Amino acid sequence: MTATLAPVRFEISPEQYRHWQLEFDGPIARLRMNIQEDEGLRDGYVLKLNSYDLGVDIELADATRRLRFEHPEVRVLVIDSAIDRVFCSGANIHMLGASTHAFKVNFCKFTNETRLYLEDMSAECGIHTLAALNGTCAGGGYELAMACDEIALVDDGNSAVSLPEVPLLGVLPGTGGLTRLVDKRKVRRDLADVFSTVAEGIKGRRAEKWGLVDKSVPSSRFKQWVDDRAASFGDADAPRGRSADDAGVVLEPLGGEYTESGVTHRYVSATIDGRTATITVRGPDGTPPADAAAARAQGGDFWPLRLARELDDVLLDLRFNRLDIGTLILESKGDADQVLAYDAFLAEHAESDWFVFEALAYWKRVLKRVDLTARSVFALIEPGHCFVGSLFELTLAADRSYMLDDPEQPTEVRLSALNRGALPMPNGLTRLETRFLGDAEALEAVLAHEGAWDAVAAQDAGLVTLSPDDIDWEDEVRIAIEERASLSPDALTGMEANLRFAGPETLETKIFGRLSAWQNWIFQRPNAVGEQGALTLYGRPERPVFDWRRT
Repeated sequence: MTATLAPVRFEISPEQYRHWQLEFDGPIARLRMNIQEDEGLRDGYVLKLNSYDLGVDIELADATRRLRFEHPEVRVLVIDSAIDRVFCSGANIHMLGASTHAFKVNFCKFTNETRLYLEDMSAECGIHTLAALNGTCAGGGYELAMACDEIALVDDGNSAVSLPEVPLLGVLPGTGGLTRLVDKRKVRRDLADVFSTVAEGIKGRRAEKWGLVDKSVPSSRFKQWVDDRAASFGDADAPRGRSADDAGVVLEPLGGEYTESGVTHRYVSATIDGRTATITVRGPDGTPPADAAAARAQGGDFWPLRLARELDDVLLDLRFNRLDIGTLILESKGDADQVLAYDAFLAEHAESDWFVFEALAYWKRVLKRVDLTARSVFALIEPGHCFVGSLFELTLAADRSYMLDDPEQPTEVRLSALNRGALPMPNGLTRLETRFLGDAEALEAVLAHEGAWDAVAAQDAGLVTLSPDDIDWEDEVRIAIEERASLSPDALTGMEANLRFAGPETLETKIFGRLSAWQNWIFQRPNAVGEQGALTLYGRPERPVFDWRRT
């Protein structure tokens, strides 16, 4: 563990929420921000004006997840505030100013991932999202609003939307604000330039005209307008069999064990050895359920769902609590045929059954968390592994993969229907498409192949990086890991992030690549975090002192 702070835990349940109120009225869900000032995740700051910290975002991520799994009847989600004339003032500045560089960067990354999960809910589940801004909405609060399908702003002569980070703090709207402003909301570049440098923001009709909000509504009619708009989506059809008659699936606690030496769950564990963590993924205990109804009956113990939740928890624990870990070694154990049987089950039922689809969508999101991890990732394919089909995506997400070539203990890899488009990366391509970018012939040959590849054939096909024989295996893998550990972690993070997302740029890759890279750099510059930097001096009477040289 790094530092002396208590480790961050990412499992929570609605009865433990301190900052959000989640309510349901048939097809309408309301998520109300009511942040308790004195209940921040850490000591030393007050969450005034509905400002948020990591603890607030952990609750938001959980609420979004539970809405998808536990409430199939919902057709629209309204996000609003319980505080009069204040929606959200964004990330708490004093929290950011007091945080380490690593925490600031990881906080922004987690917040971005949560926003994207909220956007996925609309795109994948047909659940419309409406941000009802009943007052001031600044910084990360406006970024949360932009993650919704629609934004309604009260027109009371005072309430405004703003992204004040550049003029007030010397940093960027780091949870996707600039990207969503122009890529998602299609705000003109020149207007976005003005908006992003005016600390007081834009109000009412002008905000609507510029495209910053979808509707500006007088305060006397605001509540009724929001209620009517939500009701208009209440009767909408939802895809994949979501029904008000179905019981939701409750996400029970995972009950993992956390120690200095790692994390242990039922199907996923992480074992720490120096600056390396070995993540072991285990295949299912048996065959898939008989049908989709039987899968729903298994609830949170449905293998693909539990596996995804456990791996997600392990990745977040490593990200926030074990910063010295530089290399992740992925290994798997289990029956490959059973993994492929589950893949066939998912492929058969995902389009017609909401729960099966949600389990698959969760796995997609967790694989993206692997893509975005700031760690070197090596996958080891050895006898007894189950890196096939959907689990083979982990080896494709790795920076390198090693597959043992041993005639006495032959290893094989196989694909499934889920490798053909169900699990895209942030760049919008599958991992196979990304691997064979520009080589359509090789991609077509891999996808057309029937059956398994042995180690040598897998390397020849481009599916694995190297296939050392049993004589060289231990030395080659050991040396590769030791060499990785000797390199600059900063250079590796930059290199890996650049190499992982070949191909087209999307909103996601812009946020996690371009925007995050600049924010990472700015968070270390004296103009922001030096003794006289803008973020350091926020709330004090002194003015920041800048180094005026452009780079």
